[in-house]
Amino acid sequence: MANYQRVESGAEPGGVGRRYRVSSPVDLQPIGEFEAASREAVRGAVERARKAQRSWAGQSFAARAALMQRLIEVFVERQDEMIDCVVRETGKARAEALAMEVFAPCVTAAYYAKRAAEFLQPEQRTPAGLMRFAKKLTLIYKPLGVVGLITPWNAPVVLAVNPLAQALMAGNAVVHKPSEVTPFSAMLIEEFTRDAGFPEHLYQVLQGDGQTGADLIEAGVDKISFTGSVATGRKVGEACGRNLIPATLELGGKDAMIVCADADLDRAAEGAVRGACWNSGHYCCSTERVYVPEPVYEPFVQKVVAHASALRQSGEEPFDVGAVFWDRQMEIIESHMADAKARGAKVLVGGRRNPDLRGSYFEPTVLVDVNHEMQIMQRETFGPIVAIQKVRDEDEALRLSNDSEYGLGGNIWTTDVERGLRLAAQMETGGVCINDMTMTYGIPEAPFGGVKSSGIGQVNGAQGIRGYCHAHPIVVDRKTRGPLQGGYPYTEKGSAGMRRLMHLLFRTRLGRLFT
Repeated sequence: MANYQRVESGAEPGGVGRRYRVSSPVDLQPIGEFEAASREAVRGAVERARKAQRSWAGQSFAARAALMQRLIEVFVERQDEMIDCVVRETGKARAEALAMEVFAPCVTAAYYAKRAAEFLQPEQRTPAGLMRFAKKLTLIYKPLGVVGLITPWNAPVVLAVNPLAQALMAGNAVVHKPSEVTPFSAMLIEEFTRDAGFPEHLYQVLQGDGQTGADLIEAGVDKISFTGSVATGRKVGEACGRNLIPATLELGGKDAMIVCADADLDRAAEGAVRGACWNSGHYCCSTERVYVPEPVYEPFVQKVVAHASALRQSGEEPFDVGAVFWDRQMEIIESHMADAKARGAKVLVGGRRNPDLRGSYFEPTVLVDVNHEMQIMQRETFGPIVAIQKVRDEDEALRLSNDSEYGLGGNIWTTDVERGLRLAAQMETGGVCINDMTMTYGIPEAPFGGVKSSGIGQVNGAQGIRGYCHAHPIVVDRKTRGPLQGGYPYTEKGSAGMRRLMHLLFRTRLGRLFT
């Protein structure tokens, strides 16, 4: 049974009647239904959001922060409800749901509640060159207006609350279209905001499908924040370009792990398994490729096998690795595995659907003898698979790690931190972690985003929240009376003076002090 199925159909795309039934990957049983918002409903939500945003933008940072703090309190008070909802939708371990979908959203909301005023306060900047003597520059950060938020199924709460907290603290309203696979956790977030006392219509959730997301982009929003696949991200980017609205696109990854010859192999092996299997492998920065120099290859593989073999998989707690959240992702995982085995890869652990469980479960897997001719080393697999390739040395590992259309994150394992830093600087990725799985997103101060096909723009930190604003320069002339400098009428004397000034500024040592 598919995770979500159409149960009623409307006459026209974008019309009413697109109703879906959602099933849990834990046992494949239905857990609820939703109706996709019509095009008119989407436009209505954006109009209501715009009215709510006008008064919200006038609130002080302290007032916004107080409501954000109350939202955090609601998360803590009702954490078990959110965990239960997420586990039903995804089948992830409760420990992962707690850490990823309750604790992490509280951390990010608290971070921006505390620091938004600092990040967005007006700035006085001194103009360069001679202009400093004539002008004063003030930069203020104005909210964009209504932000359209489109989020994925792999981390349905944190990937909603993080951009939500930034957009709201910056003074915007938000209209949110969650994934069809995990629609109910978003409804719970909306309920939490009501309990926290947020103004009506400031944050609205629109259930729907791909057509709903497309309608949201066309509904007059002022920015789109999208997290999802590369294929869908391209469509979103094209639509935003056509509508001349900014977009942040956090797309897929194929993160490489480089194990240096001097690495602590026990720690690195544990990191490889955790990086690949955490959240059932459904993690944008999941470790999908592991490159190991020949001298330490065999002992490293043995340690990985030991760690992976000890993982518990079940539909009942306690367990370590849960279900595959979406049935279509299972198809991709199995397709990549079949291609790898057909091309000579060897399975040391797992490698199949778990035959002992009723739901949608793929066993934690260790795969060796892989190469870059295989889909599993080229395409995003998004499953609990440790794919290990033997290399000559770190140089070859670096070359292969960069041999990818993706560039989201990467990780390097070494006891020589300087070596790690040198390698990290050469990785063609949005960020790198040394001696840990890629977890840059969990550090709010670190700008997060991909290069190549892994996305456009960066989120988090001061840079992230400013992305929900227009940086508005205000230039003030230091003189308030008298004629303007350099005005009409133009004269040869004025042009000659400009030439002498250019010579002084750009061809003399003294002049260059003022440029």
